[in-house]
Amino acid sequence: MSVLVVTGTCTGVGKTIVAAAVAAVAATRGTSVAVVKPAQTGVRDGEPGDLDVVRHLAGLDDVHEFARFPDPLSPAAAARRADVPPVRLPEVAERVRALADDRRLVLIEGAGGLLVRYDDEGNTIADLARWLGAAAVVVARADLGTLNHTALTLEAMAHRGVQLAGVVVGAWPDDPDLAMRSNIRDLETIAARPLAGAMPAGAGALDPAEFLLAAHRGLAPSFGGGFDAAAFRDRFGLDSAADDKE
Repeated sequence: MSVLVVTGTCTGVGKTIVAAAVAAVAATRGTSVAVVKPAQTGVRDGEPGDLDVVRHLAGLDDVHEFARFPDPLSPAAAARRADVPPVRLPEVAERVRALADDRRLVLIEGAGGLLVRYDDEGNTIADLARWLGAAAVVVARADLGTLNHTALTLEAMAHRGVQLAGVVVGAWPDDPDLAMRSNIRDLETIAARPLAGAMPAGAGALDPAEFLLAAHRGLAPSFGGGFDAAAFRDRFGLDSAADDKE
């Protein structure tokens, strides 16, 4: 069974884009892949959600949303406000295992950050990853503040016994500022490994063919892509050749 959790350092960091990128690259390599969203919040019935983005960008129909709540809150809070039962992550784990029986890869996209609560008992996507023995991709922001968020996320994962599959920058701009360029080395130091990718800002607006190219360029070989962390660091980091010429 190969299950990979896509989580983030906070909300709005690009988890859906990274999940779509991993799914798109895996599918083009002939891998049978399903994408799961245990709980979609902030979207009403009939409105497009995160899995619609994945379906469009990755050209993938094997997507599974287990619950939906209209308010843009944590799954636990959104369920309380809607006066409906919360998502039961132990049941999600069983459904994921069933999907994994005949898929080579199941991707699970969490809601918000790693420790967002799914029910009043406090279950989180970190618990789901641990129950499934799944590694987690941590999607991080590029800008100021990301170092603390990323360090806290990785520390919480380590404390809970969740393996890190890699840190991916969810949206890397064409013209990064000083903090972003400085963060490259520090993100790698925090993770104790090279970056596992950096998706270009605005990738969600690309058509599927362009998105697949961006996914290949933006994901490391461990995810089937061609992202070269050393080349990325040399190009954009503060110690880059461009700086030496200034």
